[in-house]
Amino acid sequence: MKYTASLVKLNIDERISARRADALSRGIPVADDETLNFLLLTLAATRPKRILEIGTAVGLSSVAMLLACPSARLTTMELEEERYIEAKENFADFGVSDRVNAYLGDAGEILAMMDGEYDFVFLDGPKAQYEKYLFDLKRLMKKGALLFADDVLLYGWVSGEEPTPQKRHSIVDKIRSYLETVTKDPEFITSVLNVGDGVALSVYQGSDKQ
Repeated sequence: MKYTASLVKLNIDERISARRADALSRGIPVADDETLNFLLLTLAATRPKRILEIGTAVGLSSVAMLLACPSARLTTMELEEERYIEAKENFADFGVSDRVNAYLGDAGEILAMMDGEYDFVFLDGPKAQYEKYLFDLKRLMKKGALLFADDVLLYGWVSGEEPTPQKRHSIVDKIRSYLETVTKDPEFITSVLNVGDGVALSVYQGSDKQ
């Protein structure tokens, strides 16, 4: 474990911790402690009212975000039906269902049909699609909104710190393309941080929507 990760003291509901451990034991991807802690820190700093999440999994990060932001509403989307159903159960168990709009389906298709403005985006869906989502995300983000993209260093493969397995070159290339695009986009201010498996934080500087 790296030194910074060893310092993390994640302060979340014990029931969420237990369900996160159970999800991991079943091979369901959940944000690691360092990433979730940093996510909750950014939420505490920005206090968003409307959160957009791509990649619900079983809804545990969604629940943690909503408990940290009692006045926020969240829109989230998940491709796999079993995870979507479990997420809906978790929303009900933690009493946040009335603040969630959950969609089952392909995020790219759903985003293209959405409107409205969001002040925080948690991008944690299929990594190879991050760049594809960016056009619609910009359309849906208001000026000053924060885009939190997870897993952008992907085991050190993207940064070159670890050798990329032969079968993973395509996804690594796509993540690098996303990072190149978002860091060069004049409408964003972006930093890539070695938090968890890599986080790209981008603040949208585009014009307010009319």
